[in-house]
Amino acid sequence: MGTQESQHSNTRASGTGRRAFLGAAAAIGAAGTTLGLSGTARATEARRGGKGIESLPVPTIIGHRGASGYRPEHTFGAYQLALDLGADIVEAGDLVPTKDGHLVCRHEPEIGGTTDVASHPEFAGRRTTKVLDGVSTTGWFTEDFTLAELKTLRATERIPANRPHNTLYNGRWEIPTFEEVLRWQDEQTRKRGKQVWIYPELKHPTYFRKLGLSLEERVARLLRKHGKDGRNAPVILQSFEPTSIQRLNKMVGNPLVVLLSGATTRPWDFVETGDPRTVADLVTAKGLREIAGYAQGIGPTLDLVVPKDAAGNLTTPTTLVKDAHAAGLILHPYTLRNENPFLPANFRRGTDADAHGDVFGAYKAYFATGIDGVFTDQPDTGRLAREDFVNGS
Repeated sequence: MGTQESQHSNTRASGTGRRAFLGAAAAIGAAGTTLGLSGTARATEARRGGKGIESLPVPTIIGHRGASGYRPEHTFGAYQLALDLGADIVEAGDLVPTKDGHLVCRHEPEIGGTTDVASHPEFAGRRTTKVLDGVSTTGWFTEDFTLAELKTLRATERIPANRPHNTLYNGRWEIPTFEEVLRWQDEQTRKRGKQVWIYPELKHPTYFRKLGLSLEERVARLLRKHGKDGRNAPVILQSFEPTSIQRLNKMVGNPLVVLLSGATTRPWDFVETGDPRTVADLVTAKGLREIAGYAQGIGPTLDLVVPKDAAGNLTTPTTLVKDAHAAGLILHPYTLRNENPFLPANFRRGTDADAHGDVFGAYKAYFATGIDGVFTDQPDTGRLAREDFVNGS
């Protein structure tokens, strides 16, 4: 498809396929609730004959920024390892723009915490303070660098206190561009003999649109260029801003997911436009039906699926999984990590910030809710946990 009009038609034409998949998602949720573990296993088998997103196993294991539990995030080292460890999808790309309009993969536009930019005296004058989605942030920002300048930097571990072993790889990999990721995806698909999926996120779209660096058009242009803009394309797009997903829905046919933060928070595009709704409003039956009008899924924080009490222990699951499936939406919550500080309190073991807790127990608790997949920093752990779950062990 070469024009926006044809893309819009492609998106609309996907309704039948969307309904079929959403019906499968609802069935999976029901299986997990009423049939127990063996029912979920059968639902997983039923999905494997589908096309596009329907072909992915359930629960889907999504490598969060690659295998970021073992390598600095958003590097080809992390992406490659995620595939090697069995991720069904690689979240290859939190997309932010450069000064000259290229899309690169960084967790945030501020790169002081994920690159060695501070050790480059030639860029010392670029350090500045900006207001990013209402938060005063000091550091170095991708939109102040050309791509050529960013390519002189190297990635570093973002949370060394929790992952000191990852610092071994500081300086090994450069910052990838989104176009490089799309080519890498094709290369890995050929080498592995199976389709490789990616799950890029559009970061702070309202912020960048106000700077004249709109993300949606750039993403759509690259997807069309590489023939990955259709309903069955192996690229799922996500954003915390619902209006960004709505814009994408008019440009490409790809599966789309609305990310959801804490219940009391408001998406930044809502803040900018004066929309008073919070995430709590979006996860009501009415809000979920509205999301289903332009997206195929939601990516809620795990706390929206199973809240924690004041001590940090898991409590009773909410009705979000049931309600989302009833609206025809899949759920890919975030993020499961092996290390103690990131686990619910009742699954922590010891006090070492780098030590692993009972993450398999945590996976089992979350999978039992009927979620369709999960973002994880350690895809190998996620694969083993899924095997345990579908086999009833």
